Amino acid sequence: MTAVFSHGRLRLYLLKLLDDGPKHGYELIRLLEDRFLGLYAPSAGTIYPRLQRLEVEGLVTHTAAGGRKVYEITEAGRAELRQRAGELATLESDITASVEDLSALAGEIQTEVRGSVRDLKRELREAARQTRRNRWEAPPTPTRPTRANGGPTTAAESPLLAEFDQRLAAFTVEVGALVRAGRLTDTQLRTAIRLLDGALDGLRRLLR
Repeated sequence: MTAVFSHGRLRLYLLKLLDDGPKHGYELIRLLEDRFLGLYAPSAGTIYPRLQRLEVEGLVTHTAAGGRKVYEITEAGRAELRQRAGELATLESDITASVEDLSALAGEIQTEVRGSVRDLKRELREAARQTRRNRWEAPPTPTRPTRANGGPTTAAESPLLAEFDQRLAAFTVEVGALVRAGRLTDTQLRTAIRLLDGALDGLRRLLR
């Protein structure tokens, strides 16, 4: 759960969302995800226990509709919202600031990943050109060249691919160090993972 919802503040925000109209649990999850621009989404295991607690406290009720529980705020719930209006306003400001921080972090990671992907594409293109050039320029020989251990050499042993392996290893180490030094939240780590997945998809498309 994102830090902005510590100390029972998620409970208050659920009341605020239900004050706009009855909703089932997954609607509340989607609304929270939208509020955080997709950078944070609470799990069902986070939302439903809090809804149950609110119901025990008489702040919400539920009805069954289409196999789902639809939750609705009670007058007692609205009264709590009125009493905590100042706290709710502060929470909204904190959410806005949190979204801006998460967006900035996502932007920085995307910039770093795009730069790394551009470098990687350039090096792969150069490796492909070098491989084609070697095929045309190499004189025909009756046997394939061999390594010291007697095995045939491969394209993977070219200097450019060796440099690629070094760059990839350095990239992995640097990203890991940056993430650990930044002490990212679970939400920020999930964002970083999605960005890395996107970079991997781009490479797959390049190499098809």
